[in-house]
Amino acid sequence: MSTKPRILIYSHDTFGLGHLRRCRTIAHAMVENDPDLSVLILSGSPIIGSFEFRSRVDFVRIPGVIKLRNGDYTSLNLSLDIEHTLAIRSSIIEHTAKIFKPDIFLVDKEPTGLRGEIKPTLEHLKTTDTRLILGLRDVLDDSEQLQEEWTRKGAFEALNLYDDIWVYGLSSIHNPLEGTEVTQSTYDKVLYTGYLKRGLIRSSVPDEPDPFGGDPFILVTPGGGGDGVELCDWVMRAYEAREAPLYPALLVLGPFMDTDHQSEFERRAQELRNVKVIRFTPNIELLMQKAMAIVGMGGYNIFCEILSFNKPTVLVPRVVPRREQSIRAARAKAAGLVNVLPIDAYPDVEPMIEALVGLPQQAPPLSSGLNGLMNGLDVINQETARILETRQQCAAQ
Repeated sequence: MSTKPRILIYSHDTFGLGHLRRCRTIAHAMVENDPDLSVLILSGSPIIGSFEFRSRVDFVRIPGVIKLRNGDYTSLNLSLDIEHTLAIRSSIIEHTAKIFKPDIFLVDKEPTGLRGEIKPTLEHLKTTDTRLILGLRDVLDDSEQLQEEWTRKGAFEALNLYDDIWVYGLSSIHNPLEGTEVTQSTYDKVLYTGYLKRGLIRSSVPDEPDPFGGDPFILVTPGGGGDGVELCDWVMRAYEAREAPLYPALLVLGPFMDTDHQSEFERRAQELRNVKVIRFTPNIELLMQKAMAIVGMGGYNIFCEILSFNKPTVLVPRVVPRREQSIRAARAKAAGLVNVLPIDAYPDVEPMIEALVGLPQQAPPLSSGLNGLMNGLDVINQETARILETRQQCAAQ
């Protein structure tokens, strides 16, 4: 078997694009930094095949599941109950890890995976010299909700299996474990990396055409779109009600938005000369770069993108089933990075019109001058290189 370094990344991917896009960003940065490194992503995303991956990055698609609004899970495509589906996923994950023999196993967000599915893999790899790392976004949830959830899932005990915990953010903005029963020994493993800088992805797919012929426009993105109907409707209502001109808007609805809603937004946009709609693009970074400003929901990926492309932004965070987005938005506003429009004001068009009118005059987020804000990928590469070098030295002894 090849002795070149290997990293296995787990992304449980129930619904949406957040986990997959975060793991893909990290994987691409890793292989770009190390010409010998290979990264394999374990993912349940039903649209992972729609994305392009750099050389030496590949994926294993495990059977998909969906998280319902009530917090339960169900199989995405198979006529199987959730326990049967999870058993298949867990078996694939463990077998892949045993064959791949990674130097590093990086787990995204869930310490035990979806419903504990990676615990057997963690326990096996703990008996090897694989470095076990848990990667956490800057905000997980309200501390009381997180305490209850992690207690129920056995996540606090699972933290003992990990060698390192990487938090993809800054402690000065938010501590995702604050208010929980995390021990000091666990805190000693924590490294704040800074946020993950996004750039343009080299792709064989043609660039998205300039939607308004070079004129400035506002990009509206609800991420995956499964819970973004209210945001898109609110923006559309503002353009339908506004008599004085607004800058043009491009709405990218997201692949998980219900097709009936997608069709309705397309129909409404046809009645407006300064609003256009597309359903999905795997290269939204290109549109981010072209846009003059952004309206989004406040997920981790959109937050990293607005920082990376330094665009004035209004966030309209969701508040269910998690408070993650609203916490992030509030902390970002307090740090002078974005403006925030509470979803509680929907569907009153006046607050949205006011936000859209003022958006182009907002200061871009990087004018805040926070140190280390976008160092995440550099820090991850430094830590990865350190771990791999230490392993090589131990193997040579």
